[in-house]
Amino acid sequence: FIPRSRTMSATATSRKLTVTSPVPSDIAIAQSVAPLPITDVAAACGILPSELISYGPNKAKVSLDVLNRLGDRPNGKYVVVTGINPTPLGEGKSTTLVGLVQGLGAHLNRTAFACLRQPSQGPTFGIKGGAAGGGYSQVIPMEDFNLHLTGDIHAITAANNLVAAAIDARMFHESTQKDEALFRRLCPRAKDGSRTFAPIMFKRLTKLGIDKTNPDDLTPEEITKFVRLDFDPETITWKRVMDTNDRFLRKITIGQSPTEIGHSRETNFDIAVASEIMAVLALTTSLVDMRKRFGAMVVGS
Repeated sequence: FIPRSRTMSATATSRKLTVTSPVPSDIAIAQSVAPLPITDVAAACGILPSELISYGPNKAKVSLDVLNRLGDRPNGKYVVVTGINPTPLGEGKSTTLVGLVQGLGAHLNRTAFACLRQPSQGPTFGIKGGAAGGGYSQVIPMEDFNLHLTGDIHAITAANNLVAAAIDARMFHESTQKDEALFRRLCPRAKDGSRTFAPIMFKRLTKLGIDKTNPDDLTPEEITKFVRLDFDPETITWKRVMDTNDRFLRKITIGQSPTEIGHSRETNFDIAVASEIMAVLALTTSLVDMRKRFGAMVVGS
């Protein structure tokens, strides 16, 4: 949170709480309050319209450009709410965090932000339920927060499974096609008969010790090294993911269709937030850094 001298208007973002007894259910409380337009909340926090990426009237992302504009501001206080030995129903970390921010903002008139991770749909649809807090200290709209939010987890799921599909397709094609056929697909000829390497291919060429820039200059041995990853199926560590709990996907066999010509193997699904892509998204500092981290991932050998 930020010291009192840099406060936002508490009246713009907080409203008087009407407590009833007995305390209603979490969803009843959440649905009894109309969310403020996210643009109003952002304005009260000093975020410019140009720095806001809206996802409807109640959700938005904040552009990292705000860090450049406020780069000369002193850092605020960072409070971590955590715990150990969680129960099946959770420990109350989110509820504690939201309540802390409510106290700092509504009662002490400090500029305070709660930073929570997006809930996975696995526990949301399990015994634990959502992760938006509880009672009068929760995030609204609760349904949006607990389900799709801005769609980031779904995007990670798609990207992760695209890699998994590409791995199996590559192993299939390498086992059923000759080097020249693979080479034609990786470096197709243009209408004038010329061939070029895609920019991303030069990193692999360098790794293979090939310093040529014209595909037509490659020797048969170099073509073989270039077109074949030669994965050992037993070493593939990249799993498919989905964002719901399904115990029957913990171990599966893929490639059982007759069209796969016997190229089957055992694998499994992980929960989407266990994807290495999720870890990169959490740690990356820029798009350039993200691409570098993606390129350093190991999926098999």
